[in-house]
Amino acid sequence: MKSKQSAILYWLLVLASAGLMATLFWMLWSYVPWPSVRVGLVSVCIGMFLLAGLTAALQRYQIGQFADEVCETLDAAIAGRQPENFHPYEDSLTAKVQGKLMQYYDIMHEGRLQSQRDKQTLQSLVSDISHQVKTPIANLKLYTGILQRPDVPKEKQEQFLNTMDAQISKLDFLMQSLIKMSRLETGTFTLNPVEARLNDTIVQAINTVWAKAGQKNIELSAACDEEIKVQHDQKWTAEAIANILDNAVKYTPAGGKISITVRPWQFYTRIDISDTGIGIKKEHYHDLFQRFYRAEEVAAEEGVGLGLYLANGIVTRQKGYISVKSKIGEGTTFSVYLIN
Repeated sequence: MKSKQSAILYWLLVLASAGLMATLFWMLWSYVPWPSVRVGLVSVCIGMFLLAGLTAALQRYQIGQFADEVCETLDAAIAGRQPENFHPYEDSLTAKVQGKLMQYYDIMHEGRLQSQRDKQTLQSLVSDISHQVKTPIANLKLYTGILQRPDVPKEKQEQFLNTMDAQISKLDFLMQSLIKMSRLETGTFTLNPVEARLNDTIVQAINTVWAKAGQKNIELSAACDEEIKVQHDQKWTAEAIANILDNAVKYTPAGGKISITVRPWQFYTRIDISDTGIGIKKEHYHDLFQRFYRAEEVAAEEGVGLGLYLANGIVTRQKGYISVKSKIGEGTTFSVYLIN
């Protein structure tokens, strides 16, 4: 439909031009008596028409070049390569349009990369969850099958039931950790930082590991001025510190020591959590805060590798950070920095 309209307009323009030329010739021959003047005026008019035609042809050529360059830019973007005729520093309409197209391409490309990363993360997460859940479920199935046999002695029944209870507790801990991790990663939980006493938060964290520390005869101590106040979410910050403390209790030998020291700085308040545990190799410092990370030397210990990951996520979402220093065989210090 549009092509027909364009053809009609084109022929109307041709007819109008022919009519104007005919009118011009008639007026010249009717009202201008001098032949030389008539020829001169006709020549000037013809030159003007030719100039207008050349201008239109040039504009058509430029539009065609512009369209070709834009199409080449789009083809290059679709193919995932840089366009050959892209000159970002030129002060031209083509360069401006190409620049916007390349910006859009960069955004879409980054979106595709992020989608691929999310897919890989999801696959890794499913694999990790499957690995963590597989052993407790297999043990539960094994002990359930044994307990269904009528010839199992009562002592063995109690032993298997206790083992099953421990496996169920492990599954429950794993599920709770996964729920927290999911809420952390998807941003569905909200932190409500308020100015509150840090001593109360530390006491909450210590209470969660006091019994475990007592079972291993580990000495727990804390040095925090009761007047120190920090903008933080008490519930989630207490959980982050508790996760670090739980990690310290787990890898500190019986009879060891764990101490908490709070030091106010100009912009941050520093919380040092030191233990006399087995220590951590320096090359593993960064790995500690990865999801499901477990060092080979502690793979036999109870745990799923989410405590430090959650602690780091909670602290960083309050504009703080965590650092670590350790010596093998002497102990480890985790430093939590909360912004004042």
